[in-house]
Amino acid sequence: MNTPSPHERPAIFALVLPLLVELSLGLMVGMVGTALSARISDAAGGGFALANHVFGLLFMVFRLVGAGVSVVISQNLGAGHRAEADHLGRAALAWGTWMGGLVALCAGFGADALMRVLNAPQDVLLLAVPLLQALALALLLDAWNACMASVMRAHLRNRDTLLVMVLMHLTHVLLAWPFMMGWGGLPAMGLTGFAVALVISRLVGMALHLWFWRTRLGLRPVWSDWWRVNKAQLWPVLHIGLPGAAENMAWEVAFMCSVAAVGVMGTQALATQSYVLQFNMWILISGAAIGITVEMLVGHMVGARQWRQAHTLVRRAQKLGFFITLLVACAMALGAPWLLRWFTQDPRIIEEGVTLLWLSILLETGRTFNLIVIAALRATGDSRYPFYAGVGSMALVLAGGSWLLGVHWQLGLPGVWMAYAADEWIRGMLMWRRWLSLGWLPHARATHARLRGARSCSSGA
Repeated sequence: MNTPSPHERPAIFALVLPLLVELSLGLMVGMVGTALSARISDAAGGGFALANHVFGLLFMVFRLVGAGVSVVISQNLGAGHRAEADHLGRAALAWGTWMGGLVALCAGFGADALMRVLNAPQDVLLLAVPLLQALALALLLDAWNACMASVMRAHLRNRDTLLVMVLMHLTHVLLAWPFMMGWGGLPAMGLTGFAVALVISRLVGMALHLWFWRTRLGLRPVWSDWWRVNKAQLWPVLHIGLPGAAENMAWEVAFMCSVAAVGVMGTQALATQSYVLQFNMWILISGAAIGITVEMLVGHMVGARQWRQAHTLVRRAQKLGFFITLLVACAMALGAPWLLRWFTQDPRIIEEGVTLLWLSILLETGRTFNLIVIAALRATGDSRYPFYAGVGSMALVLAGGSWLLGVHWQLGLPGVWMAYAADEWIRGMLMWRRWLSLGWLPHARATHARLRGARSCSSGA
């Protein structure tokens, strides 16, 4: 039930490794789903990809809670405010309920409209719509799991969170094959079977998270915690989470515009993008794991008023993330002709996929700056800058560039990937300049002052 003190924090590698394994497991499940869908048909592979894109877009709403809760709890723990951190942890459940329920309704009743906005070809549309509708319940369960995992990570309980994710994803994989393809007396449910397996695995995750909350954190939610929103505690969370959610949402919307551009290119282009993105995710997970860890540690350091240590940590983490991303991206590009055959034997898809994975070296090295530095800025309280500085690039370069290069200038998928890379580097350089120029420091000082003032008020009361 104890959380490490500011002077007893584990080394960054000890925290990154469980996260890296956790993210890898999530990607493996996605690859299994893509591979099983591709075995049905390329249309099924494209439908699976589109439904997952929309699922990811809706899941970004949880960043409104997850990112804010995680950072504010970390800041309170760093400042020694354990009671307030526990109150915020329980409050996160109600926020997950309301937001998870909202996006579940959007997926359930708006699936057809969402897919048509993305210019899904008719054969893909017929498969993607029922899949997204079946994923609606999983969105609510994922909202709760995401909030509970955020609280665990804020307490630096990454290994416990990893165990939950291992068992959850293992359940999903073991059930996905028989539900999708049919086995024994089970009928083949196709893409819907993937969603059914996902819902069952998320229920397993919920049970495990609740057990770890009780045994590791001493948190025992009561019925009202699941639905009653505490407005007084909501503001500091929204101050961090709302700009972060807006930044993530803006990126997802811009990305959906690029997916719509790919949809114009046809089913084969959608399938190619789906397969290549599976490998892109393997490239970026090291930067994502480092970014999440940096967010937690910087939050603790801000609470403890350790500005110099936070600055040094982010600089070192950025160099590490860039080197690892470059190494993995080059390995993926070299192995692309063989890796892509896991999903398809179509020579045209393989040829274009190889080109995209070489372009991904440029894309993913730029993305590393955003994954790590934006997380650090959010942890200091400088959460609005990433949105204000980056939204123009997302709209003009990512979304507009995808249509201009890919469709108007007829460069196809390589043109779309060039737009992706240009956007990541533009925003990445803006974020890195913000950190090096110490533009975040006034926000960190204001955050620490707020925490100190909150403790004084609490003591006076």
